[in-house]
Amino acid sequence: MQRYLQSRAMDSYDVLVRGSGIVGKSLALSLARQGLRIALLVDAVDAQGSDVRAFAMNAASVALLRGLKVWDALPATATTAVHDMHIEGDAANGSLDFSAWSQRLSELAWIVDAAVLEQALASAVKFAPHITQVHSEVPATLTALCEGRASASREALGVVFEKNEYGHRAIAARLTCSWGHRHTARQWFRSPDVLALLPFGGAKAASGDASYGLVWSMPEAKAQELLAIDDAAFNSALMQASRGEAGELSLASERASWPLMRAQATAWCGPGWVLLGDAAHVIHPLAGQGLNLGLADVAALTKTLLEREPWRALGDEKLLRRYVRQRVAPTQAMGRVTEGLLHLFAAEQPAVRELRNRGMSLVNQLSPLKRWLTTRALDS
Repeated sequence: MQRYLQSRAMDSYDVLVRGSGIVGKSLALSLARQGLRIALLVDAVDAQGSDVRAFAMNAASVALLRGLKVWDALPATATTAVHDMHIEGDAANGSLDFSAWSQRLSELAWIVDAAVLEQALASAVKFAPHITQVHSEVPATLTALCEGRASASREALGVVFEKNEYGHRAIAARLTCSWGHRHTARQWFRSPDVLALLPFGGAKAASGDASYGLVWSMPEAKAQELLAIDDAAFNSALMQASRGEAGELSLASERASWPLMRAQATAWCGPGWVLLGDAAHVIHPLAGQGLNLGLADVAALTKTLLEREPWRALGDEKLLRRYVRQRVAPTQAMGRVTEGLLHLFAAEQPAVRELRNRGMSLVNQLSPLKRWLTTRALDS
């Protein structure tokens, strides 16, 4: 009888993390460092094909991953520092530049290979003593839902996921370039698309054999056209869109795509459950803050659980609301900013186009405002 009771106790966990992506694995590792017993529900079917995504990560996200002993385990070719950012509007007279040097920073952001980061997190989870990978649901005091925007568990709880679908699609790929990237990220904000080139391949690719991570968002119909054409035609479209300002660009991978939206769950927590990452919120990728918001969720929930009263259970709804109060406001603010920028640069009226181009040039001359914008992005 005693052996049976011990076995039942061992089958119960402090936290069940549903979703084994970057946010889910990071949460499992972060909570395990508190000595909590974590069950990580591994996806039944692994994603097919290579992951061509590249993430822009701010200082807070890097600090979190460094604390989990994951960041320093990444190979040098998987992380690229962004020292400068150049943004252009519809015309040459509308541009904006950010510099790490002028902001007194070592870098503005880091561009990270999504697939390599996933592998490093998986390796860390494998050797974490307080994490058990499971393939079916197990009893736990708290269930953390990190399943992404299509979370089935969120739907099962009856939580509404309010969506504002833009009718746009993002295309991601890896590119080679005839020029060195010089640690510079480039963006073109135009009507109706947004093109981003993220420096890739580490420091060795800065001066030669450069590569970029591409994120190109546009209306659905145009995206489908670009996904259907061959590589040579796509390269030609890229050169036209970038005006040749980044050198000769060529596809170096398959093209991936996904629909774009802004979405937020109507409830982020309840008795014994909590939402994080894309299961709670989704924003447009034009500011590159989606993963940063998810990892900020991880940091906030970890801190909330660590600071709980000794008598309060992990799944106590009042406790979980403390986490929600920390995260809802900054997430909504970032969502409004990205959506506002999308609508501003999607407008085709000549007067609006002239206004936004002049506005970019004005901001470019105001160092205090640029410093404030940089700080907001780094701390989100």
